[in-house]
Amino acid sequence: MVSLIEQVNGFINSIVWGPYMLVFLVGAGVWYSFKTNFLQIRKFGFAMRETLMKFFDKPDKDAVGDITPFQALSTALAATIGTGNIAGVATAIAIGGPGAIFWMWISGFFGMTTKFAEVVLAIRYREKNENGEWVGGPMYYIEKGLGMKWLAVVFSIFGALAAFGIGNMVQANSVADAMNATFNVPHWVSGVVLAVAAGLVILGGLKRIAKVTEKIVPFMAVFYVIGAVLILVLNIAGIPNAFRLIFVHAFTPTSAVGGFAGATVWYAMRYGVARGVFSNEAGLGSAPIAHAAAQTDHAVRQGLWGIFEVFADTIIICTLTALVIISTGVWNSGLTGASLTTEAFNTGLVGVGGVIVAIGILFFAFSTVLSWAYYGEKCSEYILGSKFNLAYRVIWLPLIFIGAVGSLDLTWAVADTLNGLMAIPNLIGLFLLGSVVFKLTNEFFTEKV
Repeated sequence: MVSLIEQVNGFINSIVWGPYMLVFLVGAGVWYSFKTNFLQIRKFGFAMRETLMKFFDKPDKDAVGDITPFQALSTALAATIGTGNIAGVATAIAIGGPGAIFWMWISGFFGMTTKFAEVVLAIRYREKNENGEWVGGPMYYIEKGLGMKWLAVVFSIFGALAAFGIGNMVQANSVADAMNATFNVPHWVSGVVLAVAAGLVILGGLKRIAKVTEKIVPFMAVFYVIGAVLILVLNIAGIPNAFRLIFVHAFTPTSAVGGFAGATVWYAMRYGVARGVFSNEAGLGSAPIAHAAAQTDHAVRQGLWGIFEVFADTIIICTLTALVIISTGVWNSGLTGASLTTEAFNTGLVGVGGVIVAIGILFFAFSTVLSWAYYGEKCSEYILGSKFNLAYRVIWLPLIFIGAVGSLDLTWAVADTLNGLMAIPNLIGLFLLGSVVFKLTNEFFTEKV
């Protein structure tokens, strides 16, 4: 039975993360970029002033929502900045070579407008649930914008199920492995601590999750960035060659060298784009669920936070991880995933680097568990109603422990497939509701002028 599940899942996975799907995912960003006259470039300064420069500002008096825009961003970033920034980047390089990072940048560049559109639609079509809370996301803009409730239900099923794997058990397993390898902490101890800590937050609902993530996310991002920047400063002579390898091997095959088996340009492109999307989640439909609860006076204003989200995740944090791996010379060691990133940090900061990665994984994964608990809950709420929310949270917690102590090869594979399947209904919604995004965007910037 397990073998059959693996075969079926492998076939479906090859489709949902295959070349056509990747073209579909990046194509949405290309389309939105051209139709908005490259908003991510044209209005980049404005977007940064409205986001980066207003992290701690109070919302305008006309703003409507349950949590602040920064709390919504933090909740979304808590899910987005995860093990993909540490293990995903390393996997892309280990399989696709340094050139994969160029294609990761491409996916991030176009992903900014995809995420912008997702957030705009989430605000435009959000509604209040029976508890008086603002809810939204792909399931709501697919139903209300397209009148395709069946497709909205399909998205919700995939989202509710994928959350248990990619946002729960896989994250707990990553933390347990890192804590055991670096500090010799038994897996079961990590599982218990994670489950209890997550329970204290998750059982309090979105507002408690948002209050915690707005404190964790800035700390964890700055902590990891400082560690990476310090290594790059100490190894500054290797940075020019790192960029050279990235650009050269984005368009020419990478020869086998050291423990690296070699890679074609297609491999660089495929794994760069796939891991970029896996990291920033642009097009998957997860982040707009958090942004839908934000206090804002206009859908486009909140959409700008989506641009910042992808920029911070892919262009900054993923790039720093990549430069550390390539500039320290360990990219061709034959290692992959978190082990490769750990080796790179240990090479750059002997005796300390591995600790930075382990702590980074701890915070990145824990915050992801918090946010994906909310995403999964809202997906199940769409199907079953809010009366099931508490039950969903209770089910969520023991699976953290199981994830920490178990072997999750099949769980990871199935969750990865479900994660990809989420994107299909969402992308249909994005393409068919483009006119709504363009109209709101033109109105917003016309008023600004």
